[in-house]
Amino acid sequence: MPQTFDLLLKGAHAVTPSGNVLADIGIQNGKIAAIGTLSTAVAAQVMNLHGLTVLPGLIDTQVHFREPGLEHKEDLETGTKGAALGGVTGIFEMPNTKPSTTTADAIADKVARAKGRAWVDFAFFLGAASDNVEHLAQWENEPGCAGIKVFMGSSTGSLLVADDATLAKVLGAGKRRVAVHCEDEDRLTERKHIAIDAAHPRAHHLWRDEQTALIASQRLIALAEAAKRPVHVLHVTTAEEMEFLGRHKEWATVETTPQHLTLAAPDCYEKLGTLAQMNPPIREERHRAALWKAIAEGVVDVLGSDHAPHTLEEKAKPYPESPSGMTGVQTIVPLMLNHVHNGRLSLERLVDLMAHGPARIYNIRGKGRLAVGYDADFTIVDTKAERSIDNHWIASRSGWTPFDGVKVTGWPNATIVRGHVVMREDQLLNRPVGEPVKFLSV
Repeated sequence: MPQTFDLLLKGAHAVTPSGNVLADIGIQNGKIAAIGTLSTAVAAQVMNLHGLTVLPGLIDTQVHFREPGLEHKEDLETGTKGAALGGVTGIFEMPNTKPSTTTADAIADKVARAKGRAWVDFAFFLGAASDNVEHLAQWENEPGCAGIKVFMGSSTGSLLVADDATLAKVLGAGKRRVAVHCEDEDRLTERKHIAIDAAHPRAHHLWRDEQTALIASQRLIALAEAAKRPVHVLHVTTAEEMEFLGRHKEWATVETTPQHLTLAAPDCYEKLGTLAQMNPPIREERHRAALWKAIAEGVVDVLGSDHAPHTLEEKAKPYPESPSGMTGVQTIVPLMLNHVHNGRLSLERLVDLMAHGPARIYNIRGKGRLAVGYDADFTIVDTKAERSIDNHWIASRSGWTPFDGVKVTGWPNATIVRGHVVMREDQLLNRPVGEPVKFLSV
């Protein structure tokens, strides 16, 4: 009897743990059931993928989808539409919504909002605050919770954990890896006059300088090592931090973003103005070169988009009243495929940074690997497609990207989530099928 599958992917190159191989892939009940030569197999649905490459489903572990409270910029439906269109099969969403995600009920509310509306799988970070520390160890294990997120700088209200005493308490509460935004709030406050006096985003990286980031990272690692708590340093932007964090990998994992790998100051601020404004900031070429060196050396564990949309009207406010953040979940895959095309990293390294890496550091169950028994999540790409990123393609309610008009080689052709084809050739298909990501207990 021939093998029978729900879905059969035929004739593509596949990036598997054994390398980039030409193979067919059989999917049954939302799982990868077979990889190899399946010429006699039959399936309810067959996709002929000659000339394309199948990657394990790529995961963006840092997005801000603004729901609840800021839906005029983005919501869970539009944000996950962008993810699916961009070849991303899973997202981890941040807690700085209104209200902030600082309770078990708030996590449950986001999960409920996402069901039936999210186009890809999802998890939500629980924000650490001075008034919820005693509950973190329990609440970090709530269904759909990606773990704990700490803002050491660049946040407001209860989500700001600026002092070492509170941060030490957070790191002592629970076991899962803690994701941290590292900017030193005292130094930001002391240097704010630089931004005010300049009144132009070209001063953004001067105000929020490399010492602002390095001091916070050094404080974090000292406390993490004392608490023996694993931490994940988000959106690392500086040469100094990469050199420091490379010596402290026992407890710290590292993220960087496509924006910081692609753009550089001062040119980006002269060309894009506040559209290039984000925290931590886009920095000079020497820092960008150091980020690429850290990717080559293996210091960087994951890539995240730090998708953080604002409307063009909000971005048009005079600097520094203009908000920091840009869209990214839809463009992370095309931008990185273009870097692959240009020889900056291999396709296998990209898979490590956006599939294997997220699964490894966050203990994701059954995802991040193109192997039998894992979820049938796939990012199918055309590595030779020549396209232009443009604002009209962006699904985000904010409707813009700092990469408008940028030509790339490499494009997502299809997105498959647990065996469901949710995007093919720039078109969303069927219905939202997203479910909460599951995690192994620590």
